[in-house]
Parts: sequence; C-alpha cells; structure tokens
Amino acid sequence: MRRLSIIDVSGGRQPLYNEDGSIVLVLNGEIYNFIELREELEARGHRFRTRSDAEVVVHLYEEQGIDCLAQVNGMFAFCLWDIQKREGYLVRDRVGIKPLYYSQNTEGLWFASELKAFVECPQVSLELDEQAVLEYLHYLFIPAPRTPFTGIWKLPPASYLRLSPAGVDSPVVYCSSR
Repeated sequence: MRRLSIIDVSGGRQPLYNEDGSIVLVLNGEIYNFIELREELEARGHRFRTRSDAEVVVHLYEEQGIDCLAQVNGMFAFCLWDIQKREGYLVRDRVGIKPLYYSQNTEGLWFASELKAFVECPQVSLELDEQAVLEYLHYLFIPAPRTPFTGIWKLPPASYLRLSPAGVDSPVVYCSSR
C-alpha cells in the first residue's frame, strides 16, 4: 500500500486502526466530510491517533458496521478488516472515481487501485479477456465488472465485497449513485 499524502502528511500513515487495534483500514482517496464526522465521533468518546481523513471510517465502522457507508462522502476505494468478526470489506465510492480491482483464486485474494499492481503478483493470471477487449473496441471502455484480464475484476461504483474465511461474497450495492 502506498498512500498519497495530502491530509496529515506526516502522521496519517496506513494501515489505520481503531482504539484497540481490532479494526484495520487501508484507503486510497479522500473523505470530504471527515471534519464533521470526526467532531461527532470525538463527542461520542472516540480517540483519534492521526489527523487523517481516512481514520473516521475506522471509528464509524466500529459503531455502525458496514451501514456506516451511508454517511461517508468522498472519492475512495478501501479495504477494512474486522479482526474480532474475522470479516472485512472491499469498498468503492458511490460514483466510482477511485477504481478497485480484485482477484481471487485458491491461493488467496489480491486487490489494488491500479491494474499495474497485479504485474507484481505471480499468483494472478494476466491472461487477456477477449470479450473485454471487444467491449473496449466497441464502447471505448470496459464495463464493470470486467477488466482486460480474465482473472481480475473491477468492483462497480457504490458497491462492496464482504470477505470472510468462507470466501468472497458477490458485490453488494450499498446505495444508488449520487
């Protein structure tokens, strides 16, 4: 994970954790309404370790579970893992500004906000998807969930994947696009 440091450049290193370290987050993007969310969370007793906008997601999830997404405004793609529940989520923003790609096979699950990251994963197939290439030539883009590669998928906007030891669920739309 490499972070584009804009807010809390020196202190917002990721991954980010809640107070007891049981919830972990890596996020690419920006939470636009983090100041208001942070003030509300601090008023309810949450302690923040950084000034990062992304840390509000950890504390919101701690209170509300995945339903917290209804309150988060921004452009983002993130992975959140709940250690106690042994489940996590890959999440993409409502409009789909930040991409989120994933691949799953018998060896594991990989995710990234750029396709080129998968070049570094020998476990992920980079075989071209002929249908996706045809769609690109026809539409000048590849509709989600396809990518140019057979083993890599794009999470649609306003969606999340639930991750658990049992595997990865199908994408769930958490709200309509704004």
